[in-house]
Amino acid sequence: MVSNFPEILQKHLSHLPQDDYPVLDTFKFVSIWLNFILDQSQTTMRSLFKRLNIRGESVDISTFSKASKTRSPEVFHRLWDELKKEVAKKSQNSDKELMIFPLDSTIITLTSKLLWHQGYHQLKLFSGINLVTGNPGGISIHLGQGHDSKYGNETIEATPENGVAVMDRGFCSLERIAQLQAQKNRYFVLRIRKNIKLEMLENGEYLMGTGTAQVQGRVVMFCDREEKTEFRLVTNLPETGEGGISNEEIGEFYRLRWQIELLWKFLKMHLKLDKFITKNVNGMEIQIYCCLIGYLILKLVKINQEWGSSLLDKLRYLQAFMCEKISYVHWFRELVFHH
Repeated sequence: MVSNFPEILQKHLSHLPQDDYPVLDTFKFVSIWLNFILDQSQTTMRSLFKRLNIRGESVDISTFSKASKTRSPEVFHRLWDELKKEVAKKSQNSDKELMIFPLDSTIITLTSKLLWHQGYHQLKLFSGINLVTGNPGGISIHLGQGHDSKYGNETIEATPENGVAVMDRGFCSLERIAQLQAQKNRYFVLRIRKNIKLEMLENGEYLMGTGTAQVQGRVVMFCDREEKTEFRLVTNLPETGEGGISNEEIGEFYRLRWQIELLWKFLKMHLKLDKFITKNVNGMEIQIYCCLIGYLILKLVKINQEWGSSLLDKLRYLQAFMCEKISYVHWFRELVFHH
């Protein structure tokens, strides 16, 4: 194997305890979760445990399920934070460079009847992605129904300093626009809902809304002729002076919003975020963070150019070598402690 994958694992997994629980220690617990996320040959946890048990791992699926329900997800949070810092170190950006931060939510349908009886049919996951560092950020989990205009504040607040939060109209409300305009050293580009009235002022800015709830700000408009769609964007980015951003650049910033959709697509298609394997909120949070941890590991992994450079190329490369090692659980132990 020609890759830095072993070094990544040694750095971030070697400190996990191997003796804190009698049957399912933290190292094995984390390894099993990451095995499920990364292993493209396993589609269910039951089939994964069948392989593990046949090849000498005595832990059973009921013990794992109980641990996923009761153990704190803090170990996954810490691992996620460590990997984010390492990914950020590898990015090069100047202090004056604007960091585009597209953000949005995605819905994951809940299939557990236990959760249905509690009134929950879906989970809404909020995140942004820093296009300079490549790091997702502002992770927020919301159970149940709810419009983006009422939620997502934690994700918006995660916009980096000198960053530009780019949002679709689902996040739009006059109250939110006023809050965003009050921020210092942080910027936004937000698509305005169709039902919000605009009135142009003499200074070139617009009044948004009607009555006493009006908000004033810079509005940029452009059309997609093929789709016959109008885009009305409100922003607090300056148009003139040092660091002025043109209307064309505002339009380009909004087009970059699609990058968050590509993140959701990759997590759901390749890292198993399309459905939950647990029937409790704690386990769902662990699965979400494991998907994000797997994503960051792939960001950090380096492989020979001849095998490709995309995250999917890296995932397939690891899969080819994992097949020699029975499972990721066996492979992780070998790489971390016997490499």
